[in-house]
Amino acid sequence: MPSSKPLMTASSGPLPDSVESALRTLETESGGINALAAALRGPLGETFARAVELIRNAKGRVIVTGLGKSGHMGRKIAATLASTGTPAFFVHAAEAGHGDLGMITTDDVIMALSWSGEQPEMKNLVNYSARFAIPMIAVTSNASSSLGQAADIVIELPKAREACPHNLAPTTSTLMQAAIGDALAIALLEGRGFTALEFAHFHPGGKLGAMLKFVRDYMRTGAEIPVKPLGTKMSDAVIEMSAKGLGCVCIVNEAGGIAGIITDGDLRRHINMRPDLLTMAVDDIMTRQPKTVPPSMLATEMIEVLNTRKITTLVVTEAGKVVGIVHLHDLLRAGVA
Repeated sequence: MPSSKPLMTASSGPLPDSVESALRTLETESGGINALAAALRGPLGETFARAVELIRNAKGRVIVTGLGKSGHMGRKIAATLASTGTPAFFVHAAEAGHGDLGMITTDDVIMALSWSGEQPEMKNLVNYSARFAIPMIAVTSNASSSLGQAADIVIELPKAREACPHNLAPTTSTLMQAAIGDALAIALLEGRGFTALEFAHFHPGGKLGAMLKFVRDYMRTGAEIPVKPLGTKMSDAVIEMSAKGLGCVCIVNEAGGIAGIITDGDLRRHINMRPDLLTMAVDDIMTRQPKTVPPSMLATEMIEVLNTRKITTLVVTEAGKVVGIVHLHDLLRAGVA
């Protein structure tokens, strides 16, 4: 039974009842996840590996099915599988017997979710699986159930207490179903070497889509690049920096290759030390060998470079020549950073 002892905080005394309830829910559900992890380290691990291998070798798709809360989890699992490179879709177990069985082919694999394993609505789908020799993976807490006995592989989830104080509302159980679905999807993703570029094909919209674009999609090019050649006076470099509004100017050699960069931070550091700053050559002020990135780099990797180096601008080069520049503000406007 859940503990009735008030949870305390160091500064404010007992927590509100709603927060205590939330924490009990999370503690109970985390217990279910820990039990699932322990089971995978034991006999369940071998069964899980067989399920991954069965799906990986299937010529068709993964047909995920379920009812009630298990059905909701099934929809989520199918979506996760599909978005990570394993073709999958959801078929409602009750609708299967009203024509939706026609969606399932002999090349497919059925993954049936049922905590008890005894839903009568599953009967038509189970019979169809047996009739046409379509392999079935059961995800249930009862391997000896009707569903478990009919399945080729049974991923038996450990029995765990629901977070509901009456131990009735599916909470811990549905979280465990979602977790094992995620585990299957990621194991399959890693097993086939599914790349971020492939992931981008399935996620062209939203922030994920923006992050899976390339540096070339965000860089400024041509006349927008603040650039001056070696030997330029600092006064001219400052004018160029101000005109382009990126807080920096790229310094290039005769071949158009990047020789250095001058930022507004460099100006602030030198202004008090060098009264003749504006008459000096950029060669004496610039930071040599600035960090550059190729236009083919993923936006996610570019953001990692910006964060790691604590900089706001990156010079984009190709074959040693400056072809663009990316500023953090551009990424913020695009919803990437």
